[in-house]
Amino acid sequence: MSEPHGVDPRARDDPRNRYPSDEEFYGSDRPEGWSLPEDRPRGAPVETRHRGRFFTVMMIGLVVLIVVIWFLAFP
Repeated sequence: MSEPHGVDPRARDDPRNRYPSDEEFYGSDRPEGWSLPEDRPRGAPVETRHRGRFFTVMMIGLVVLIVVIWFLAFP
């Protein structure tokens, strides 16, 4: 079975054993003039807003507070 797609040589004349080329297969459902939109546009969005340092410090403080309360509640 050295044929592509593993077709049995005895079934070579069977019309069901027609395999399209890669170009035919992948191009069969595309419209004329197709193009894909860019999935990751370059550059940053115009309105990029960061939460800032205060939010990060408050989250770390909250985690530390929870750990301290945990150790005090369950010695």
